Amino acid sequence: MTSAHGKFVWYELATRDMRAAKAFYAQILGWAAREVPQVGRPYCLLSLGDAPVAGLLPLPEEAGASPHWLGYIGVDDLVAAVATTRRLGGAVHVPPTEIPGTSRFSIVADPQGATLGLIERLAPSQEPPSGRNDPGRVGWRELLAADLETAFAFYSALLGWRKSERQEGFMGVYQNFAVGAQTIGGMFLKPPTLPHPFWLYYFNVIDIEAAAHRVEAAGGVIHYGPIEAPGGACVAHCGDSQGATFALLERRPVKPIGYFTPRPSAN
Repeated sequence: MTSAHGKFVWYELATRDMRAAKAFYAQILGWAAREVPQVGRPYCLLSLGDAPVAGLLPLPEEAGASPHWLGYIGVDDLVAAVATTRRLGGAVHVPPTEIPGTSRFSIVADPQGATLGLIERLAPSQEPPSGRNDPGRVGWRELLAADLETAFAFYSALLGWRKSERQEGFMGVYQNFAVGAQTIGGMFLKPPTLPHPFWLYYFNVIDIEAAAHRVEAAGGVIHYGPIEAPGGACVAHCGDSQGATFALLERRPVKPIGYFTPRPSAN
């Protein structure tokens, strides 16, 4: 089995109202929801056809957290990865926990406070293969960091990430990162207006303007965009109907000028 170490392998949405979340993402991305047995609290798989895309679970009222997306990164040895997280100055919010027969996971935070999941598979994944550019799937991951070099040093030591392309523009340095030969995401300094560092996940869409209209029609908000981004893409930063932040990505075979270039008006 090919190692998943250092790769994003799963995504979950923790939210206050699961029924509302199902309806919202069905309208935006065409996902179907299916409840799965789980001890302790409800859990749903969000899927495109028979292919699972993400998980959906309730956010306890006493948690004190806002609805949010969480990405899980594969590791070969979870106990060692958690120990390394602590040694490098990160925090452990959920210690290693086993899902019988499938995997064990932990929820951690990097030294700047950005939260992520670590997961070690105990058996080969049953998820069907799918291209990362397929509509409805995560096509990009982005860390909005408080300190770029410190953040990259942490993830490089923990997960073996390496630097790939780098751009500079009016928003500063944008550093892409890779696992092996594949570039899978980027990092840049968060704007001062954002209270803390976090991970942002981009879902592929065919027509970003139509998808942005669906977000607003379903009770969500568009925080930023749509705008042109490096590499021939158009992106928008959004909030769902309960406030969870996510992004949309439409890939385009064009080369924009500059770092983030505002998309020209259709008029």
